[in-house]
Amino acid sequence: MRTLITVFIKEVIDNFRDRRTLASALIMGPLFGPLLFAFVINLSIERSLDDIDRVLEVPVLGQQHAPNLMRYLESHNIEVIEGPPGRAAAIDAVTTGKHDVIVIVPAGFGEQLADTIPAKIELISDQANTQAERDARRVRNALHSYNQELAAIRLVARGVSPIVLRPFNVDEIDVSTPSGRSAMLLGMMSYFFIFALLMGGMYLAIDTTAGERERGSLEPILTLPVTRDQLMLGKIAATCVFMAVSLLLSLCSFFVALKFMPLEQLGMTPNFGPDVVIAAFFVLAPFILLGASLMTLVASFTKSYKEAQTWLSVVLVAPTLPILIVSILTLRPQLEFMFIPSLSQHLLLVDMIKNEPVNMLHVAISVTSTIALGAVLTWICARLYRREGLLG
Repeated sequence: MRTLITVFIKEVIDNFRDRRTLASALIMGPLFGPLLFAFVINLSIERSLDDIDRVLEVPVLGQQHAPNLMRYLESHNIEVIEGPPGRAAAIDAVTTGKHDVIVIVPAGFGEQLADTIPAKIELISDQANTQAERDARRVRNALHSYNQELAAIRLVARGVSPIVLRPFNVDEIDVSTPSGRSAMLLGMMSYFFIFALLMGGMYLAIDTTAGERERGSLEPILTLPVTRDQLMLGKIAATCVFMAVSLLLSLCSFFVALKFMPLEQLGMTPNFGPDVVIAAFFVLAPFILLGASLMTLVASFTKSYKEAQTWLSVVLVAPTLPILIVSILTLRPQLEFMFIPSLSQHLLLVDMIKNEPVNMLHVAISVTSTIALGAVLTWICARLYRREGLLG
């Protein structure tokens, strides 16, 4: 054990000497993710709130044919402005992005309404443009509301109650909680946690294997009175320490970043206090050994630092793929999912953010299976270091 600790301390000290690499691993990974996440979420929330409050300018061709409709649109915070000279010009203006949405009211609109003939209104928009489609949806909803009110007035004029068009009412009962709603936005945090965790140990995993082989320092180390198993275990232990520090920094960064996100304005209250940060660290901690052994194993097969970086960039993406797939499919935690590393940690973390009871059996299976797989990969790494072909 004393020899193993000596190897561990040596690797930790060597990694601290390379300050640029250390800064990249422990600052860029843990801090860049939370900053990017906070920026994107804040931008999305601000744009959503601005779209609700801002006055929308909509060019309308043929305003004189529907004066009541124009006043109705203005009552819905939609300012009617002059549009292009004709239909072709209107289509061209939307296609080129000069206007997001244009409404065309034909000349016979008023006569058709008076004759109770369904009058036609054209709404021109570009559905491939997200901003244009958002504005078009506002105009479309306003037109639909006006359409419903006219229909109700016609029924009342004929002595028919508008209620006959509504055979039943649907009362929606939302059982979600503010914490549960916040998980829709914050469920992807586990992606950043695992990515930062791997980034924290990637450079050390490369340097202690492919880096030493490339520098020619691996052979002198193997001549020392240290078994290869102790050497490999010490290297992996040092990698685990930096991965744990990176994970803790990432969790704390997200804890601070969430303080500056106006999620309450959307009816969301994230459950990510200090107690959840600590619990999330212990839930994600078993993945540290797995990540360290996996990166060390992959780097052991490479012959240069650059080659190891290329292969480990793939390793950084692989554990996050199950998270992306489950986030798209919105699957709930199940017993069989707990045997899959990274996925099980993601599902448990989402439950904690939702402030829902965490199944301790799921936690036990997740921790046990992840540690077991990490131990197997560590054993494989130790076996590989016994090969004489390791030197070149």
